[in-house]
Amino acid sequence: MSRVGKMPVTIPAGVDVSIKEDQISVKGSGGTLQLKQNMLVTVANDAGKLTFAPANESREANAMSGTMRQLVNNMVVGVSKGFEKKLSLVGVGYKAQAQGAKLSLTVGYSHPVNKEMPAGITVQTATPTEILIKGADRQRVGQVAAEIRAIRPPEPYKGKGIRYSDEKITIKETKKK
Repeated sequence: MSRVGKMPVTIPAGVDVSIKEDQISVKGSGGTLQLKQNMLVTVANDAGKLTFAPANESREANAMSGTMRQLVNNMVVGVSKGFEKKLSLVGVGYKAQAQGAKLSLTVGYSHPVNKEMPAGITVQTATPTEILIKGADRQRVGQVAAEIRAIRPPEPYKGKGIRYSDEKITIKETKKK
């Protein structure tokens, strides 16, 4: 059995998990998240702990039990605490400004780039060079952060661009005569 799949998911106070035959729904203070139930995994709720077991002895069911456990764990953590990604802008004149559900970026193009945030994702700018993306769904928070970073990825010679706050950019040496 999968090592990750063996560990149970503890449900904190204030989080409600409902298991149906076709989907798992997690509701908490951060919102409601749903996941399609996989037929290769058997999910059981034992007094506030969710356990995941493969439905049969196949290799796919074993792997899927660990995957389902981690996806449900991310949902439980997301509705209780939430997830966040921090981006930083490096470059002269590069700045970001959040206006409600919109993010306006000035990153060296001839025009400002506007990015609309999907439902359930909030964006904040504490300073003009820092962007904070928050939400309950880990996958969507990471996807929005990746889309914003793709607007102007860091370049390898000066390091200018949009990067994750913990990302290290290896600067290349310039060509010598």
